[in-house]
Amino acid sequence: MTASARAKPDPRRYFEAIGDERGPIAEQEPVCLYLETTNRCNLLCETCPRTFEDLEPPADMNWALFTHIVEQFPHIARVVLHGVGEPMMVKALPRMIRYLKERGAYVLFNTNGTLLTERKGRELIAAGLDELRVSLDAAEPRAFLAVRGKDMFARIVRNVGAFTAIQRAEGIDRPLVSLWLTGLKETVDQLPAFVRLAHQIGVAEIHLQRLVFMPQGQGLARAQSALFEQLHGDEPKRLAEAARLAETLGVSFNASGATEPGTSLKRSTENQPWSLCRRPWTLMYFTAHGRAIPCCIAPFSMRG
Repeated sequence: MTASARAKPDPRRYFEAIGDERGPIAEQEPVCLYLETTNRCNLLCETCPRTFEDLEPPADMNWALFTHIVEQFPHIARVVLHGVGEPMMVKALPRMIRYLKERGAYVLFNTNGTLLTERKGRELIAAGLDELRVSLDAAEPRAFLAVRGKDMFARIVRNVGAFTAIQRAEGIDRPLVSLWLTGLKETVDQLPAFVRLAHQIGVAEIHLQRLVFMPQGQGLARAQSALFEQLHGDEPKRLAEAARLAETLGVSFNASGATEPGTSLKRSTENQPWSLCRRPWTLMYFTAHGRAIPCCIAPFSMRG
């Protein structure tokens, strides 16, 4: 058997498990679960619908509901423990991670990083978390406050830097830590500085995330703030500069969906670009109350 034949599929490209021929009904169980461990949060992000509207009553996913859902998918490959809330507010989070790792799942979640203390960080390491994604959205305090709603930039940078320092000092390679920045016209000029910041605090991977918004728009979640299909003026230069700097510093620069940043901001030339999304055939999303949704974007639409 060759090395390529033995190689395991990349869990971050789970949607490729489904081919181009897709019918109206999924023919196999999902390979990925999104479990909204909580819909509570301690920030007021201008890009998040929960800042402007209560999608469901505040709740954490209780243990009975969590295990009931997971046990229905004994062969699940990948589990994402976030939704519209901050997962690190959930006391049972390390226990949930251990439960999933015992079942062989690849486990990750996005966090705002405000609660990443040394104790909680070590709990995540001990539980076996595979990937920790920190949504930072800015390279300096003023821009952070404008996007994230509270003045916590310095705390997050300190927390993440301390966490990666522990990993380096103790030879720990999991969880993989990455920084995420939403593609906004208001912050695109910060991309090069964002790359430098990641390098300075020991983060080897950054992601540019496409903005999700509804036609009516709220806060910064509006069409005129999105970079998608709207790179103008010096914006392409900032993107290219960030890519060059990342290569120089050895920082991996990607986009959500495991794509290249420039590609992620361009529309497909196909007549039906929406048909490229394979996730309704590969994942299920469960809210903190247990409501099942076949789309990871639906909770952010305020009509999910």
